[in-house]
Formats: sequence, structure tokens, C-alpha cells
Amino acid sequence: MARKGFFPAPRIGGGAWRGRKLLPPEGTATRPITGLAKKSLFGMLAGRLEQAVVLDLYCGTGTLGLEALSRGARRCAFAECSHSALARLKRNITSCGAEDKSLIWPGDLEKKLTARLGELREKADLAFVDPPFSSVRRWNWGQMVERLFAPLAAALAEDGLVVLRLPGDAPPPESLGLLALQRTRRYGDMTISFYEAGSQ
Repeated sequence: MARKGFFPAPRIGGGAWRGRKLLPPEGTATRPITGLAKKSLFGMLAGRLEQAVVLDLYCGTGTLGLEALSRGARRCAFAECSHSALARLKRNITSCGAEDKSLIWPGDLEKKLTARLGELREKADLAFVDPPFSSVRRWNWGQMVERLFAPLAAALAEDGLVVLRLPGDAPPPESLGLLALQRTRRYGDMTISFYEAGSQ
């Protein structure tokens, strides 16, 4: 049995780096996605990843973004505020040889997102939004639309997709500004929801 606050090393499930072990987070500040849910998620994303520009927001140690790069994404921006997670993220990027495909956005995402997206200088095809469960339970959704989801919607490519992971006791909103809920899948005590932008 895993110790509380200890996570086994995740592995990349497909693509060029399939089977590679990644460093997990330390402590309980971040909660990595389970292997089964990740496998199901990337099965649903098949066909979207080749040469994609990806955002991995609240990325922890980079499990989702590195999986996307392994499966053919061209570029990924990783956003995280935890110093411990950032240190492990950098080691995971280096172990995969993905430095030239990776951007790291440290610090307060909600305050810096608009500026960071401007630095990207291209539209994003896919955005993972994977906030800590303890934080999302306190979210004011109206404020989060203004701070996070509105800038994100404006930065998406025409057929871009936002993938939002939430605890099972926090129902996904039907809309987040211009982002409309398309479908939700439940995996144990969490949900993964898919949002697409409407007309802007």
C-alpha cells in the first residue's frame, strides 16, 4: 500500500518515450492522474496530438504534457507554482530530451496567464487544466472565467480543446465563458471534462 502523500512513479504510456518513468510529485500539493484515466484520456485525444501546441496548466511534474509530446505534439508550455514540482518537472523534461519542445511558466498562473499566452505567439490546440483538488473546491467560477478561462478561450485554435480535471464532488460547469462543455467522463473520485470554444 502506498504511503499517504506518496505517489508511485508514473510512466509514459505511448509514443516515442513509451515506458519511460517520470518523477512523481512530493507531498500532497499535487495529485497526479491515475494510469487508467490517463490511458482513457489519451485514447480519446488520438488524432489531435500530431504537431499540436499544448498547454499543461497546474502541471505538477508534467505527466500530461510529456505524454502529449511523446505522442507527437510539437510544443508544450508547462505552468506550475510549486517549487518542488517545478524542480521535478525540469528533471522529467531533461530525462525525455524534451528541452527544445518545452516552455516552463513558473509562478502564479492566474495572474500571469494573459502575458504568458502572448509570449507563446501561436494558438494552442489543446489545454490541460488540472488544478489541485483542494484549490478547486474553493474556486469562485465567475472569477476563474475572468482570470483563466476567458484568456484561454481567446488563445485556442479554431478547433481547440480544453480538458479540465476536477474532483468528483465539484460538478463541471456547463459553460466557462465562451467555452462550452461537450462531454464528461468519471473515473473513481474525479471527472475529466472536455470544453470547446463557441463563436468568438
